[in-house]
Amino acid sequence: MSDFVPAPPNIAPQDDGSGVVPQPVQDAPSPAPITEQEVGEYREQDRFLPIANVSRIMKGSVPPTAKISKEAKECVQECVSEFISFITSEAAEKCQMEKRKTIGGEDILYAMVTLGFENYAETLKIHLAKLRQHQSTPGGSRNVEISED
Repeated sequence: MSDFVPAPPNIAPQDDGSGVVPQPVQDAPSPAPITEQEVGEYREQDRFLPIANVSRIMKGSVPPTAKISKEAKECVQECVSEFISFITSEAAEKCQMEKRKTIGGEDILYAMVTLGFENYAETLKIHLAKLRQHQSTPGGSRNVEISED
């Protein structure tokens, strides 16, 4: 057998009697491929917490006279964003196994314990209980404020 493949026949557009001869259909140009730089920029913007939020939290943890470098803020931004993704993906896996679509507070706590963050999970369990108690009171879903004991 030969490897010869005949070319498709070149068929001219047909006149349907309307006086308008249709133009041959041309393939739409394919979009330009996405560059690695564009992928990186999209991911960073999509995956990281806003730097202003990270900066505000960091400033609340240091003396008022302390300064925090841009590099330190970006490092913490990356770390906390990765941490949140790590915990959330574990919680999402649990929900998927249980055929649920909504991740709840208990799922996050479960994920933290599963991944070895028991110390944090215990503290967050207390805060989650306080939050739920506050939300169950009339008008409690607004201006949620959890005091540190």
